[in-house]
Amino acid sequence: MDGDPPMVSMKDIAQRCGVSVATVSKALNGQPDIGEETRRRVEAVAREMGYMTNAAARALKTNRTYNLGVLFVDERRSGLAHEYFSSMLESFKVEAETHGYDITFINHNVGGRHSSYLQHCLYRGVDGVIIACVDFTTPQVRELVDSGIPLVTIDHVFNNRLAIVSDNATGLEELVRYVHGKGHRKIAFLHGERTTVTHNRLTGFYRACEALGLDIPEEYIRECVYHDPDRTAQATRELLALPDRPTCIIFPDDFSYIGGLNVLNEYGLRVPEDISVVGYDGIHLAKVLKLTTYSQNAEALGRTAAQRLISLIEHPKTTLIDRILVPGGLLEGNSVKDIR
Repeated sequence: MDGDPPMVSMKDIAQRCGVSVATVSKALNGQPDIGEETRRRVEAVAREMGYMTNAAARALKTNRTYNLGVLFVDERRSGLAHEYFSSMLESFKVEAETHGYDITFINHNVGGRHSSYLQHCLYRGVDGVIIACVDFTTPQVRELVDSGIPLVTIDHVFNNRLAIVSDNATGLEELVRYVHGKGHRKIAFLHGERTTVTHNRLTGFYRACEALGLDIPEEYIRECVYHDPDRTAQATRELLALPDRPTCIIFPDDFSYIGGLNVLNEYGLRVPEDISVVGYDGIHLAKVLKLTTYSQNAEALGRTAAQRLISLIEHPKTTLIDRILVPGGLLEGNSVKDIR
């Protein structure tokens, strides 16, 4: 009806209380890491503004639950503890809450029984889903992607599905050009397992090498696993065993570099005096180690994913189904020696 009052969001309450949207969310959801006085003030303002009533009325009026599903599966159980993914998901959560949405993690369990991802989404009645850090080739993921649920993927592209993608190809190009500019020609690349992310990074690597006239031997290119220092350590040993060692190693990511660094120390090699190294991701650890790396904009990825998913839910006829590239930037440490 035209006479309905405007819906109250967490953002409205946050502005009235002079606190962040995240604080409002914690107060209204009973989370413990918030002061009791702040909680009471937020709850009082929410009641005064009619937040709960409006939220329930909005759900009935629009036939929505204002709940977004998050499909995040990490077989190595390091994902949520990993700074890149935690920053991305926190940004997604905050942006969703700003628009009055809650989030639910999607899994295989519904009421203690095994279910598919799609069944869990239908059971929870989510309005849309974000998919990140998962094996995109599994039948259950494909079933969800092929369903009619509004959906956004992170770092993977499906036909007719909206994707938010970190510009991995450009990232590797910039790293190679930077290392080459320091005089390095023997550049090794330890990449992660074969995924869309890896394919794009390899494309950027070879594209830069071709443009610079670099002929990189195949033994310099080795497959590892993202966020796995042990596999990186093994690959580093293999590189150091070569008769003609590389002068610079590009590691799969900043966290995996720890495995490589341990091996370099075992061999008595100093960074960057004896060998140069670069990472990828731009997490805090890289700054501590003064590692030259390429920083992915995790916050922008999460925020953009939330914005586009909500747009897809609320404006399905006018939201483009496309691929959105999110650029990052090179962070210069002191891990690459100038050998010109």
